[in-house]
Amino acid sequence: MNPPPSGEEVFTYFQRLPLPTLVTQHQPPGDGLAGLPVIFYTDSPTTQTFTLDIRGFTVTIVAAAEQFTWHTGDATGQIVTTDPGRPYPDHTIEHDYRSGTYTAHLTVTWGATFTVNGSAPADVPGTTTTDGPPVTFDVLQARSVLTNPFD
Repeated sequence: MNPPPSGEEVFTYFQRLPLPTLVTQHQPPGDGLAGLPVIFYTDSPTTQTFTLDIRGFTVTIVAAAEQFTWHTGDATGQIVTTDPGRPYPDHTIEHDYRSGTYTAHLTVTWGATFTVNGSAPADVPGTTTTDGPPVTFDVLQARSVLTNPFD
């Protein structure tokens, strides 16, 4: 008798799936300004469905991004959210930088449910992570300059 795959067995497959690496978007694009927050978000897909054959059973795994860890590239370290963020003006994730050059990236923690031959969905016991590509940007210090309005 061939028993259906257990959650633990499905988890070993889940850890090896080609989950998407989510790209960090930032605003303003290009250089930021010290004193103005940099907005982070990702517009990459946050769910993905995979259908596998595990020992003759059709197993469908639905992976979903559960946690977003924004590595800011500075001494503050990271921002952890359950939100993929949104661009300005509806932004939800922002970070203030001093002037300098920074490299940020996004680590996503994925959870999943699975079905076996169309059964009711069950939770995959455990999570896995992916690291998105790094994005490097400069934060500039704006300097005010007094001018003569009568020139």
